[in-house]
Parts: sequence; structure tokens; C-alpha cells
Amino acid sequence: MELQKITESPRPASRRRYDDACGTAHALDLVGERWALLVMRELMLGPKRFGDIRSDLPGLSANVLTQRLEGLEASGLVVRRRLPPPASAQVYELTEWGYEAEPIIKALGKWAARSPAHDPTLPLSGTSLMLSFRTMFDSGKAEGMTARVGFRIGAETFVADVAGGMVHTARGDPEGSDLVLTGPASAIAAFVYGDVPLEALEADGALAVDGDREVAAAFANLFELPPKAPVPAS
Repeated sequence: MELQKITESPRPASRRRYDDACGTAHALDLVGERWALLVMRELMLGPKRFGDIRSDLPGLSANVLTQRLEGLEASGLVVRRRLPPPASAQVYELTEWGYEAEPIIKALGKWAARSPAHDPTLPLSGTSLMLSFRTMFDSGKAEGMTARVGFRIGAETFVADVAGGMVHTARGDPEGSDLVLTGPASAIAAFVYGDVPLEALEADGALAVDGDREVAAAFANLFELPPKAPVPAS
């Protein structure tokens, strides 16, 4: 029996497609354009304004961001809406189906972190760092631990709650947290993943620490990058 095409969804006319029935090929039709998946990553913790998305993706031009948002909207992955007063700002938000891509983004990131060519010193957004905590979390090391860690990264604030052997990260007010780290995401990542001592980051002016330093050490211990893939012998 010949399969029939059920729906006709709007598509940006300029996009090149794979014309392949495989779901992987269609996934690339949806998010394979350069920057598209990173735009979705930046929306994983909730809606953002156009300028905030661009700020967290400094290599992305306004023109290309407009194109990618239009493409993701046409594919049913992103919607735009206007916040109620007093904000009255237009924001972009993932649809319910769009949010289902989180496990894909996390798995892809963990897989790619094994690359010997991965450069952890490149720019990193606050949202990306929070998603990395969800990705690299070792639940076995969190047994019996309860803590709230706050982060001030540029104009954004986040919290990470550890309880019941799980970690939950979100945008939020860090006030009242057991520990608050203030600084660029790259400096926080250097502490958590690169074993750079807090004291060294403080001395360089890269990071400010407010709260329980024992919580800081315990929190950093919960996350570990995967081992690097072996380099084939030449």
C-alpha cells in the first residue's frame, strides 16, 4: 500500500530540503539550518525577547536570527506572543512540541563533549550552562544532598535545586540560596567542570562567591564531563 502525505505545512520557500522519508532527515529539515538548534536551546528555560536571544548568541546576526525564528515558527516549534502590561514586550517561546527537543539537545551536547576538538573556553550562555547541569548531573553523587545554588550571569538570574537525587535548573531569583555565584557562565563552568579553584577565580575577578563554600564544593562534585573519544592512530 502506498503511503499518503497527510498534511501540508507551511515551509519557508528558500530552505533546501533532503527529500528523504527518514525521520532523521526530516529532523534536519526542521532544525538543520545553522543556528536553528541553538535558538531552540536558548528558549528551553522559557520565553525570551529577540534582543535577549541575540545577546546570548553573539555570533548570530539580527537578520539570520529573524530568518531562523520565522523558520521555526513555520515548522510549529516556536510561537511569538506579547507579554501583558507593564512589560508589553514581544517574546518568542517554544511550543509544547518544541520543548520535547530537550532530550535531543542534551544527548547531542553530551555526545559532542567527547570530541577531542571541543573547546570549553569559547563563549557560553547562562541557559546553556543550566542545561549542561541537567545533562552532566550524576544522581548517585547527590544522594542525601539538599541545596539551592543561585547564579547571577550578566542580566540573568538562575537557580539550581538539588533534592531527592535530582537537579532542577530554572530562571529565578537567587535570593535565599545556600550559595550564589556571580560572574560569566564560562567562569562558573571553569569551576564546576574544569576544577579551577574558587579562590583563583575570585583573585582574577572572574567570580564572586556569596554563601556556603562547602555547598560550592559539593555542588561542583555532582557534574562530570564524559571521557574524550580516542583519536584514531594515523
